[in-house]
Amino acid sequence: MRVFRLEALSDNYIFLLHNSQENIAAVVDPAEAEPVFSKLVELNAELVAIFNTHHHHDHVGGNQQLMQRFPTLTVYGGAEDKGRIPGQRVFLQQGDRVSFGDRIAEVIFVPGHTRAHIAYYFPPNTAGEPGELFCGDTLFAGGCGRLFEGTPTQMVSSLEKLRSLPDNTRVWCAHEYTLKNLQFALTVDGENTDLQQRYEEVKTFRTQGKPTVPSLLGVEKHTNPFLRWEQPSLQAAAKSHDAVQTFARIRGMKDRF
Repeated sequence: MRVFRLEALSDNYIFLLHNSQENIAAVVDPAEAEPVFSKLVELNAELVAIFNTHHHHDHVGGNQQLMQRFPTLTVYGGAEDKGRIPGQRVFLQQGDRVSFGDRIAEVIFVPGHTRAHIAYYFPPNTAGEPGELFCGDTLFAGGCGRLFEGTPTQMVSSLEKLRSLPDNTRVWCAHEYTLKNLQFALTVDGENTDLQQRYEEVKTFRTQGKPTVPSLLGVEKHTNPFLRWEQPSLQAAAKSHDAVQTFARIRGMKDRF
C-alpha cells in the first residue's frame, strides 16, 4: 500500500492510499475532490472508499463530488458522527476493523477535538510495510487539535491510545502546522534538546517548501508537549502535577499563542 500526500485548501493534507495489485484507491479526509481526481487519473485507479476521521468541512468537503464520480464507493466514519458526514454508510466504533486491499486497519476512538473523532491505524505487515496512523486533527506533528467538542480528560485518554503505538509508526496528520507547533513547544519545553534539534530541522524544511508530514510517533513522544504531560518540565510550565490539568493548561497556552 502506497500513501500519497495531496495538498488542499491552505494547509490541509489529503491522503490517498493505493493498492497497485488491484489498482484501487481509498482516500482519507478529502477536503476537496479535485486533488483526488487528479491523482486517480495519474494512477488510473478506481476509488473504492473514503475514510473520514471526523465531520469538519475541511475533512469531508470533497465527499459528495467523489461519490458522484464513483457511486459504488463506501464512506466510513465514526458511529457518533451519524448525520454529520456526507454519504456515510459505515458507522465505526473503537476496536472495529476496516480493510483496504491486503491491509487491515484498526479503528481507534479518539474524542476530544470532536466528540466523534476516530483514527485509522494500519499495523506493520510481514511484507515490511510500516505502521500507518491516520489521525485527522487529534494528533499533529508537534501538537494536537483544539478541543471543540470534547474535554481535556477525553483528549488525554485519546492521545494515550495513540502514544501506545510503536515508535516507528508513521503519523499522517491532516494539517501542515508543524513549524508553529514547535515554536510554541519551545516556550514550555525549551530545555529539550531533541525539540531544539527538531525545530531547526523543520525550519529548514519549511524554508525549502518541503512538507513535514508524515512524522514518526517516536519523534512525537520525545518532542510533542501534548504527549509529554508526565514530564517535570511540562508540569513546571503548567504549575501542576496532575496529568489532565497539565495537559489542559498547556493546551490553553497554545490556544492563546
